[in-house]
Amino acid sequence: MKKLTLIVAFIGMVTLQACSNDTETVVVDNTVYPQVYELRNVNFGLDPNEGYLIRQDFPSNIEVLQQDVVLMYRLSGTVDSNTPIWQQIPRTLFLPEGELDYDFDFTKFDFSIYAGGTYDLALTPTYINNETFRIVIIPTVFANKVAAGTKTVDYSNYEEVIKALKIDATAIQRLN
Repeated sequence: MKKLTLIVAFIGMVTLQACSNDTETVVVDNTVYPQVYELRNVNFGLDPNEGYLIRQDFPSNIEVLQQDVVLMYRLSGTVDSNTPIWQQIPRTLFLPEGELDYDFDFTKFDFSIYAGGTYDLALTPTYINNETFRIVIIPTVFANKVAAGTKTVDYSNYEEVIKALKIDATAIQRLN
């Protein structure tokens, strides 16, 4: 019985070391979550079946769990050189040419960002070329606290999300 207790205690200690759960971060295999990634100056490619899209793999050391929250933001402009304007997607823009929609999906290995509209998007290349996106991966633990009402965060506000998650702006990793 003593050996069984020691084995269970050892397994418990190893498990607890693999995952730390304070209010804002989770550590798994020496990777700190939440994570923020940036795609800078990317162009949408035209796929004959799916339309305009960007497809990208997550880094190999990141595993997005099915229950994790993935948020996507598009750089829509700047107030000045130090103040970017981030818009959460999915997003619909109402342009003189028609409606333009940005959307995304993800798996635990990759993500895709889509641009579609009610007109030929090639007519407005500024909306499909040299685009910058930020991808925020929020661990299930934090998302559950928000859902339970112990913490309220306006996910549509990138700055509020970053502040609530205590993400250091210098820790944002580039994917390209």
